[in-house]
Amino acid sequence: MPVIKIETYINAPIEVVFDLSRSIDLHKVSTAHTNEDAIAGKTSGLIEMDETVTWRARHFWVYQLLTSKITSLNRPYQFTDEMASGAFKSFRHDHLFEERDGIVILTDVFDYKSPFGVLGRFADLLFLKSYMKRLLEKRNDIIKEFAEDDTK
Repeated sequence: MPVIKIETYINAPIEVVFDLSRSIDLHKVSTAHTNEDAIAGKTSGLIEMDETVTWRARHFWVYQLLTSKITSLNRPYQFTDEMASGAFKSFRHDHLFEERDGIVILTDVFDYKSPFGVLGRFADLLFLKSYMKRLLEKRNDIIKEFAEDDTK
């Protein structure tokens, strides 16, 4: 099972970073290049505990649907979303927030299983893990940009 771990340092209050990370609207901004749109469940605003969102996005030239659910939330320190249905066999995405000397450390831990057994593991090695890492990094860059602009 591949695990992607990313740390992003953001000069903004922890509550601001936490809420931007849960924002459906900001997620749409960070994934505009995939034409991602929230089409069911929570489709705008801040996603909360036990809520779901269904995303429609173009990845690898194919439109896909993915539904995730918030399964854990401890504002402003942590929340977890897990796949309810979609292209992966499974995934769990932990979002962790820690404040040190006025800087928020946003840590993403994305743990997923690809479908298709050996073929899926081969895809992970060739391109999928790096593709997913770039998506998460792009998302965090947008969160950082908005959070730091918000505090100016």
